[in-house]
Amino acid sequence: MVAEETDSQLLRFGIIGCGRIAPYHVNALLRVPNVQIVAVADVVEAKARRLAEEIAETAARMAGEVPPVAVYTDYRQLLERTDIDAVSICTPSGLHPQIGIAAACAGKHVLVEKPMSLTLAGADRLIAAARENDVKLGVCFQNRFNPTVVRLRQAKENGRFGRLSHGVASVRWHRSPQYYAGDAWRGTWALDGGVLMNQAIHAIDLLQWMMGPVVRVSAFAATRYRPIEAEDVAIATLQFADGSLGCIEGATTIEPGDLEERLSIFGERGSVVIGGVALNRMETWRFIGMDPAEEAEVQAQTAAAIKNVYGMGHQPLVADFCEAVRTGREPAVDGVEGRKAVELVLAVYRSVEKGEPVILPLQEEVEAIVQAQQALGLSV
Repeated sequence: MVAEETDSQLLRFGIIGCGRIAPYHVNALLRVPNVQIVAVADVVEAKARRLAEEIAETAARMAGEVPPVAVYTDYRQLLERTDIDAVSICTPSGLHPQIGIAAACAGKHVLVEKPMSLTLAGADRLIAAARENDVKLGVCFQNRFNPTVVRLRQAKENGRFGRLSHGVASVRWHRSPQYYAGDAWRGTWALDGGVLMNQAIHAIDLLQWMMGPVVRVSAFAATRYRPIEAEDVAIATLQFADGSLGCIEGATTIEPGDLEERLSIFGERGSVVIGGVALNRMETWRFIGMDPAEEAEVQAQTAAAIKNVYGMGHQPLVADFCEAVRTGREPAVDGVEGRKAVELVLAVYRSVEKGEPVILPLQEEVEAIVQAQQALGLSV
């Protein structure tokens, strides 16, 4: 199912999962030309109806009279509709593969929230389902579209760093006990994972995207304060394929509130540090031989005002996904790209479990996640 029309082609979306992240998909989709949201689904009907009402109200303000938004409590009924071209999957993470595979088999293009799966088997099956059914698969790593990150990536591709020395990804955020208590699936191995798989996976994705493939991981993790199954703090050291080194720090134990997300890349010819609560501020931009005024210029050009840790990257990511559907190219963050961060997090979990370094690529799953999903009949 490959788009044959130009950008004027109308794309009709369904939203599956109407919780915390869904409004960001809605706001992004409604700002892409020639996109309609025609249906939503959630097992909690009140959540689905509330989101449908918000969609209708916002769409009416932006475009005048719009068709009503259908509401379902079973996503499979939504997928049976022939007037839906694509879906955004915003459910708990452990459900992403089975819903994504069902959507692909129904001929729908799939945009799935991070992580695309909690297991490599699930990620691989989702990628295969999209290919076999000739639909596009995109993964929501929206921070790749931050102005700061775009500028960093350009510097990397242009060779401004020279040989890389090391990189560091830090996520220092706060998630209260009330946050985890708000939904029973949060912090569980079967449906969520801990700080690495849920919150820090964005920074982990960016670190490996900038530094290249990881070949060796050694890690520690703990559940210090939060009432969850998985970790609320973790530290990992990495060796990349080119010999450079890395470090991951993730925590939801920061008090009394969110502190920062930080990505630092160091090379033989320059250093870049991006900070802010969601990688929205260029803190350091320095290269050998550059004009001293360049740092201030880049800082001004990439500054972005944000309201929370979700940042403002969903809109350009969704626009890229819609263009990919219409033109037949792959999304900027496709399933293959989305899988890389999942594998790295699983390698960290494996190192913690075994108490020793782990070599990538991984050849087996993390037993705790697989067993937990199998107990609930979710493992794919």
